[in-house]
Amino acid sequence: MTRYIVLGNQSLLINIDKWFQVRDIYFPHVGQENHLLGHAQRMGIYTDGRLSWINEEGWERKPAYKQDTLVSENRAVNRELGIKLLLEENVCYQDNIFLRKITVQNLQDRPREIRLFFNQDFHLYGDGIGDTAVYHMDHNVIVHYKRARYFLIGILKSNRKEEITSDIDDYAIGYAEERGFKGTFVDAEDGVLSKNPVAQGSVDSTVGISLQLQSNGIEVIYYYLTAGIDFKDVYELNDIVMEEGPESLLKYTEEHERSWVNHQSVDLSGLTPKIVDLYKRSLLIIKTQTDAGGGILAANDSDNIQFNHDTYSYVWPRDGALTSIAMINAGFPEFTKPFFRFCKNVLWWAGCLLHKYNPDGTLGSSWHPWVEDGEPSLPIQEDETALVIHALLKYYEATGDIEFVKEVYDPLVKEAVFFMDNYKYPNEIPVESYDLWEERRGIFTFTASAVYRGLLSGEKLGHLVRDEKVSDICKTRYSKLKQAILKELYDSERGVFFRGISYSNHDIKKKNVDRTVDSSVYGIFEFNLLPADEPRVVRTMKNLEEKLWVPENGGLARYQNDYYHRKKDRVSSNPWLICTLWLAKWYIAKAKETRDLEKALELINWVADCSLETGIMPEQVDSLTGESLSVAPLTWSHAEFVDTIIRYQEKKTQL
Repeated sequence: MTRYIVLGNQSLLINIDKWFQVRDIYFPHVGQENHLLGHAQRMGIYTDGRLSWINEEGWERKPAYKQDTLVSENRAVNRELGIKLLLEENVCYQDNIFLRKITVQNLQDRPREIRLFFNQDFHLYGDGIGDTAVYHMDHNVIVHYKRARYFLIGILKSNRKEEITSDIDDYAIGYAEERGFKGTFVDAEDGVLSKNPVAQGSVDSTVGISLQLQSNGIEVIYYYLTAGIDFKDVYELNDIVMEEGPESLLKYTEEHERSWVNHQSVDLSGLTPKIVDLYKRSLLIIKTQTDAGGGILAANDSDNIQFNHDTYSYVWPRDGALTSIAMINAGFPEFTKPFFRFCKNVLWWAGCLLHKYNPDGTLGSSWHPWVEDGEPSLPIQEDETALVIHALLKYYEATGDIEFVKEVYDPLVKEAVFFMDNYKYPNEIPVESYDLWEERRGIFTFTASAVYRGLLSGEKLGHLVRDEKVSDICKTRYSKLKQAILKELYDSERGVFFRGISYSNHDIKKKNVDRTVDSSVYGIFEFNLLPADEPRVVRTMKNLEEKLWVPENGGLARYQNDYYHRKKDRVSSNPWLICTLWLAKWYIAKAKETRDLEKALELINWVADCSLETGIMPEQVDSLTGESLSVAPLTWSHAEFVDTIIRYQEKKTQL
């Protein structure tokens, strides 16, 4: 349930699994319209009368990225077959072209014919109904299409412009997943394809290329895919491949990515090479998970089918806001502007952001009801609205871009402030909404602290545009809200903050408390309600560490008795990377001298050790084995890692 390699240009996203199979193709939005739905795009080698697909046993595989880029360096060797492969893959920076440079090495001391086969199992628009695949002889390519989604596949044997022409030697198009047909990949088992030129319905295709390798010889081929909305689109991109050459396209994109990621302004001196690499890798991964239209996607690993056959491929405003803050602090504030425009455009008429959205701005699926106890109820997490305003102020502080603030102020900031000010009880506490884990409705320390931070930011933004009415509303409200939080959400008996409370029948005199130890109460110091070294915060955070630390493998769990992705035979809940990094942030924030940062660095290294060998970070890991669980990559994990490293370096410099 993980993706080891992710490649993308904010329009075309390609995910590759640990067997080096393409498993997800998203287009034209990151996270929307998965045209594979996790069906593997197979790659096989035929030699000496035998076919071996690269996902089969017998192959030794080592996935990797080139340093400071998204170019893969995936290596595979099959000693029994005597074949070694190097796959260098990327999605072009400017164009929707996926390129695979494949170096094939003959490990035997004799000349041999090697045939490579590539299977395409598209499910266009995510359903695979009514697809067409067709072979075009004039260009020697295959095109899969339906309605406004077209994918062209070709293979090249040469990078020399005067010799470039599509070199598909063999092909087959046929039916898959119906009437007993498995797919055309079965046709490759004897090394020869049927050359059937067209099929419609539930279809797949396989293309082949033949190479003559000398004794211990090496040959290079290029597999490519272009994505567009009609034949014209994919053929114009095909022309670019032919005119520019695949090596030029790969090199240009690699140079752009290396230049972009090294443009960040954070001093990384003193960190280990592993941490520095993970920091830069996280920046690149975040970029691949962000749509050109502004949506910052939570995760795009289609193997993880969440509640009721659903995925993580949505824009949660909270995740997007916290990711934006990390990117702003890392020196990429311009990167976040489309996200704020996205939020401006999707804001609910009442002035709040709803549960989650599709990357095209339409409302996402939700399990939150619009009725509670027989009364109308907004299905929101109020922290999502507040944190977007908080992130916008961070953008202004980094850029001084008052014109952009003015652009989004009336439709976003002003409306959100009015909502946050009205959505409250007479004692200033926010009305119930769902917690950041999306599991329960109530009044939570994290949410209330986020609203406090949102109002604090709203005051400053209002002052910037000379909207003193909004500024005054925020100033009056957040002062009262702070006192209400310290009174209502603090457990004076235990000396720590509650996870949350609720009021029976909306009567503030009938308070129910939720004493579950929950890592999200870190919001008390994170959103500046109280300093990190304030005694109530210290007791609260120490209580988290004591009760939620996973003894078997380390790391901090979300909350007590969390069963999400927890295996039945496990005693402890699974540790989450973001929760562990929140604890690290607390140690950083309260550090008074350099040695106080040692614990934070231990936690950072624990998170680094939980990452896949390619630097991909999951949501959580198994409490006993440390195995990645749920989705990978999780954008939030990478964002928290970036932000924690920045704070660590800044504090180290101060001390």
